[in-house]
Amino acid sequence: MQIIMKEDNLIQKKSFDFAIRIVNAYKFLKDNQEYVLSKQLLRSGTSIGANVEEAIGAYSKTDFGFKLSIAYKEARETLYWIKLLQATNYLSKEMSESLISDAESICKIIGKIQISLKKNQ
Repeated sequence: MQIIMKEDNLIQKKSFDFAIRIVNAYKFLKDNQEYVLSKQLLRSGTSIGANVEEAIGAYSKTDFGFKLSIAYKEARETLYWIKLLQATNYLSKEMSESLISDAESICKIIGKIQISLKKNQ
């Protein structure tokens, strides 16, 4: 049973595009000799889209909600790593603010989907 999201898979596109940005940020950080925090950013930032994809292929509304909640948690964790990398001067203010904006947008979309899901249960 595939559950279709109201947002016309906007979250699928946004999370994939965000993952691309995260991979590029990881490459930048690695080129600048940062290996530990950048891996954390890579893992959490790309996990958002992976969990969204799993939610799309969910076999029940409960499974769908569970996978989306993981995607939301990963987005929140990614925000933390971005802020930490900016505070420690590994990411510029401009780069981090742009990534933070995208991550917050993803959180808002997932939050709206979760609210809709709870209303329909």
